[in-house]
Amino acid sequence: MKNNISRRQFIKQSGILGGALSFVSFPVLNSFAMAPKFDFEISLAQWSLHNALFKKEMTNLDFAPMARKEFGISGVEYVNSFFKDKAKDNSYLKKMNELADDNGVKNVLIMIDGEGHLGASDNSERMTAVENHYKWVEAAKTLGCHSIRVNAAGKGSSEEVQKAAIDGLTKLSTFAKDFDINIIVENHGGFSSNGKWLNKAISSVGMDNCGTLPDFGNFCIKNGKSGCEEEYDRYQGMKELMPFAKGVSAKSHDFDAEGNETKTDFRKMLNIVKKAKFSGFVGIEYEGSALSEIEGIKATKKLLEKIREEYS
Repeated sequence: MKNNISRRQFIKQSGILGGALSFVSFPVLNSFAMAPKFDFEISLAQWSLHNALFKKEMTNLDFAPMARKEFGISGVEYVNSFFKDKAKDNSYLKKMNELADDNGVKNVLIMIDGEGHLGASDNSERMTAVENHYKWVEAAKTLGCHSIRVNAAGKGSSEEVQKAAIDGLTKLSTFAKDFDINIIVENHGGFSSNGKWLNKAISSVGMDNCGTLPDFGNFCIKNGKSGCEEEYDRYQGMKELMPFAKGVSAKSHDFDAEGNETKTDFRKMLNIVKKAKFSGFVGIEYEGSALSEIEGIKATKKLLEKIREEYS
């Protein structure tokens, strides 16, 4: 990655510090100093290796070392499904930390599934879901993650689920605030895949530690027997979710001969990310079948690095 020198370093190296400064056009210097820079780190979402994990070809403890050794990636995004019973097991979490530290890997976030609907219309059901997430907030703190990814799901009309989700997210974010953990919602099917709907929900919560995890590919609002029956415009959705983004998920499936993703214009997506002045982790989430999980991850990383270089 290219390292931009500071304006002061530029001036020193040009031999124009001091009296000679009067001969330099300040607009030129300001233009140089304010030149747009696009920089992000690449992380690996554990779901990219879900087949290997479900088949027991690897374990959760293999994930962080593999991210570094196999792919040269220094950030990991866990999925709670692969260590579901370990949220309160401090010795296990300590081992995860040791493995990450030993390999120079940052634990970025935990994706949480199967803990209830934060957008449930029934108050008791919703509060149970909120409390089910508490242990994962605490686990994320222990692991040094900045966030847990949750789902804003529920049954009912768009307005009913949104109202309930706002309440559930507010309660969970209030709990997580004391742990300095973010509660971030992914566009993950149903109403949450409507960018406008999720934008309004997060805006209504109005808490600094409640945000989004925009995913390049999860904009299917309604699935059918033959696939997605109703899809939200993914580029519009990204624009609506990026103002609250604490992370970005680069969903990939297939690639053409030039290495470009065939379902999503990565350059267009990353341009949206750039315009939002995002500089955190962009996570690789490969879900294709044409390439193996390992090769799909490598292809996604190569594409992200190529575009990052183009835009920097």
